[in-house]
Amino acid sequence: MEPTEFRKTKPVIRSGVVSRTLILLNIFMAAVYFSWWLVPSHVGNPFLYGVLVVGEAYHLFMAFTFWYTVWPRQKFSKNRKEFIYAFEPTVDVFITVTGEPKDVVEATVRAAKQLDYPNHRIYILNDGWAAKKVNWKEAEDVASELSVTCITRENGHGAKAGNINNALSQTHGEIVVIFDADMEVAPDFLQKTIPFFINPKMGFVQAPQYYRNLDLNEVTGSSWEQQEFFFGAIMEGKDSLNSAFLCGTNVAIRRTALMDVHGMREDNVAEDFLTSLAIHQKGWQSRYVKEVLAEGLAPEDLLSYYKQQFRWARGSLEVLLSENLLFKKGLSWAQKIEYLSSALFYTNGLVVLADSLIPIIFLFTGITPVASTTSSFALFFIPFIYLVLYTLNRASNGSLSFRSMALTQSSFLLQVSAFAAALLKEKTKFSVTPKKAQLGNFAYLAYPHIIYTGISALAIFTALVRDGLTPSVAANSAWSVFNVIMFIPFISMALSSEPAAKPELVAPQGSPASIV
Repeated sequence: MEPTEFRKTKPVIRSGVVSRTLILLNIFMAAVYFSWWLVPSHVGNPFLYGVLVVGEAYHLFMAFTFWYTVWPRQKFSKNRKEFIYAFEPTVDVFITVTGEPKDVVEATVRAAKQLDYPNHRIYILNDGWAAKKVNWKEAEDVASELSVTCITRENGHGAKAGNINNALSQTHGEIVVIFDADMEVAPDFLQKTIPFFINPKMGFVQAPQYYRNLDLNEVTGSSWEQQEFFFGAIMEGKDSLNSAFLCGTNVAIRRTALMDVHGMREDNVAEDFLTSLAIHQKGWQSRYVKEVLAEGLAPEDLLSYYKQQFRWARGSLEVLLSENLLFKKGLSWAQKIEYLSSALFYTNGLVVLADSLIPIIFLFTGITPVASTTSSFALFFIPFIYLVLYTLNRASNGSLSFRSMALTQSSFLLQVSAFAAALLKEKTKFSVTPKKAQLGNFAYLAYPHIIYTGISALAIFTALVRDGLTPSVAANSAWSVFNVIMFIPFISMALSSEPAAKPELVAPQGSPASIV
């Protein structure tokens, strides 16, 4: 097999510039819009109205943190005096593997061997045996064939974080670079990230996660559009506030910074997010390089996407509920706001659930949450939401599509499940996102959305029979139909899954060597 060649023309992560004037206009319109909710005469049923007000307050808070993140600030200069390309500390390249297909791992290792940097060693961190993967030995075979070192664990404690910590105890490089098993790295990755460490306070440098299979289907395309928005405007803004955080792969970390926080955090399935928090608390700095320096694989089916998002939500919500982010010592207020907003994002499911149920309640029962005319509400809401969507479009440079926003909206149940698991402190096993499409019937993931569609139709019919086409019936029917429209892409992805193939059951054979 020929060595993997990184594409000559790298993909570009799209993002735009939002002016201060536009952000200030957003803030003004947000204040005007929320003032409508504070008028006592608009209160219908107090409980339902209160639920709506809490939901709108959440949306506005998240909007404010977004505007704060993308507020134009002076960018760091890549050509500043301390950026010295001749700076070449020793580097350990860790490729974490947990039973991924051999061809995927081999391609990743071949790409890593093309890194244009003198002082580095490549290690495959093989957790396949500990995870009871039938193909665990393939990682050792790849290491032998390609002349790199394989560290195979017998104890799977701490999942991916434990795998990395185990390798830290057996290696000595000044900088540790981490790649997932599917991330094919560009030859200049180290050239573009390592020079930042000439700054003795630089803790880690993060690069984007790009999905090379983004055109495969609706799931991969939508996943990438979500990622592009995050690795574009959001991470650029966080970088300007020294608040970029570890994203699990495509990252270079100073070993002393990592050891300063006792290694990767093993007590959370979002080990990268929590480790970032600890590193920033210790006063270390971070940087984000918005250049595609490695290409990986998006989840290729809805179940894989669901599991990935649940893991991210579960870990972030656990941080939200247990870490008291606003009062964390060692963090700047900017960092507190950024970590809080990132974790709060996954409570959106609770708000979507409430907003979906309230129009249904009215249509079935006639209980009115809001005692005001639709035209009065629209006069405040439409200018505000138009401005917000326009600003999102500017910030994303047009890359944020309806399907990606619909997929986020439709993921509300996994976020609610993750919130409940975090609240009840249920143990959640770390699961690696499959690197190839999983065969199976995943329609059950959309059963709640399909049921909601049927209930909405029945509710609208019930309200029309009871009240006729009154303004209240029309408004609540419109909200229900809007929710159904937002669920359609998710339902389509679930129903397009393929029948499951019968798995081959084979027990792991042999026993691992600690270092091959």
